[in-house]
Amino acid sequence: MNTAGQLDHRAAVAAEAARFADLVRGADMTAPVPTCPGWDLTDLVRHAGSVHRWFTVLLRRRIQAPPTSREVDLRLPERADGYADWLAEGAAEAAEVFADTDLDAPMWVWGADGRARFWVRRMAFETLLHRVDAERTLGLPSAVDRELARDGVDEFLVNLPYATLFAPKVANLRGADRTLRFECADTDGSWLVRLRPDGFGLVTDGTAAESPADAVVRAPAADLLLFLYGRLDRSAASVEPGGDEELLDLWTANSEF
Repeated sequence: MNTAGQLDHRAAVAAEAARFADLVRGADMTAPVPTCPGWDLTDLVRHAGSVHRWFTVLLRRRIQAPPTSREVDLRLPERADGYADWLAEGAAEAAEVFADTDLDAPMWVWGADGRARFWVRRMAFETLLHRVDAERTLGLPSAVDRELARDGVDEFLVNLPYATLFAPKVANLRGADRTLRFECADTDGSWLVRLRPDGFGLVTDGTAAESPADAVVRAPAADLLLFLYGRLDRSAASVEPGGDEELLDLWTANSEF
C-alpha cells in the first residue's frame, strides 16, 4: 500500500525540523543518545542537519547519477548552543529548494521511486526519526501523526530492498518463500513482505491481503514505524508479534538502516 501521494512531505519536513530544533534549543548537547550508541546530542543534530544539506544539494542540482562525494558546505556552528538555529536554517534552505522543485522530475535515487519526490519523502522520515531520538535522549514522550507514520512504514518497506548500499546486512534477508506481514492496529495499513532465495520485497500483485504469512507484527502505526527502525523492541506492550520467531529474529537483526 502506498500513501505517499496523500501527504505533503515538504510540510512534514518543515514541521518535524521545527520540533527537533525546539527540543535541542537550550538542551545539554553532550547528553548521550540511547538509540544511537556512541552519539551525543550534538552528533545527532549534526547528522540530521548534514543530511538536510546534502539532500538539498542533490535536489538543487537535479542529479542524474550516483554522486561521487557527499561533501557539502555544512557551515557548522562554532558553539554547541548554535546547533538548534543551524538545524532550523538548513530546513529553511531545504524548503526554498522544495518550492522550486518539480517533485515529478526524474532524478537518481537509491530507492524505488526515481523522482525528486523520493528525496523529500526520505528527508521527512529521516527528520522524524531523529526528532524521536532527541526526545528519547531528553526523557520526553514522542507523538507521531498516525497517517504520517503509516506512510513512513510504507516508505521504509518499499525502499529497504535497495538499502544494501549503506546497510549491507539487508542482503541477509533471504528465504525460501517465507513471508512477513506488518499491520497497523489503528489504520487499515497492511504490507506483506516475501523473502526469496535471491532477495525480498513487498507483494504487490493483488494477493497480499488474502495471503497467509509465516510471521506477523501488528502495532499502532507510530509504534510499527519505530519498530521497523529498531527504536522499539517487539517485546513492547504495544507490539503484537506472531508466528515464526526465527523469521522475526532474522528480520530484526538485518533490516535496520
